[in-house]
Amino acid sequence: IALFVTGVALISASAETQDQKTPTLEELVTKNTEAKGGADALRALQSLKLTGKLIVDEGQLQLAYLQTKKRPGEIRSEFTLQGMTAVQAYDGKEGWKISPFQGRKDPEKMSADDVKPLMEDAEIDGPLVDWKTKESKLEYLGREDVDGTSAYKIKVVRKNGDVSFVYLDPDHFLEIRILTQRIKHGAQEEVETDVGDYEKIGGVFVPFSIEAGRKGDPDKQKIVIEKAEANVPIEDAIFHFPTTATK
Repeated sequence: IALFVTGVALISASAETQDQKTPTLEELVTKNTEAKGGADALRALQSLKLTGKLIVDEGQLQLAYLQTKKRPGEIRSEFTLQGMTAVQAYDGKEGWKISPFQGRKDPEKMSADDVKPLMEDAEIDGPLVDWKTKESKLEYLGREDVDGTSAYKIKVVRKNGDVSFVYLDPDHFLEIRILTQRIKHGAQEEVETDVGDYEKIGGVFVPFSIEAGRKGDPDKQKIVIEKAEANVPIEDAIFHFPTTATK
């Protein structure tokens, strides 16, 4: 009994110490900003060009991948296979796409629901940095296991009502998983994105591995970045809806 009581006392003391070390929401956001490279480096990163490959169908299919981001919120992603290139783009106001793999070679406007993921991907800083400016609401929810890692969990409610749960690595304070819940065409959709293999580009740490798919779906698409370029000149025109149809 004495040993058991001693054990309980030790556990209680340990829990108390752990509670004292529990970071606040503001501290976690600050650590995340610093971990990425710091506020100054993030502000200096005005554009990002990522080249690599997209792996789908449980690794059976591989497409060339190119994503271009530019502040304040423009993005264009291209996926190429056998001479055909699919495009998804957002210019800060509207989104559009070209879907040759579905037999549609002309650009089409995207619905407001379909644009939501592009708007989130366009954030060079991620969901936590400058959250007040973005008019998001944040809540720290404690720790949660992410594939064996006791990650910090932060709930983000975006201005448009979409909810993301951001999981930060406890040692490096970088995102390792983002679970996003959004209403898409009248139904709730949950998308789980695991990020890792961070490398420093233009003074900012950027994930070179992104694996995403619907929560619970084992067949997730994986993006592997092979080259990243910071602050390269990018024409705004590539983000805008084309004025002429693709031939």
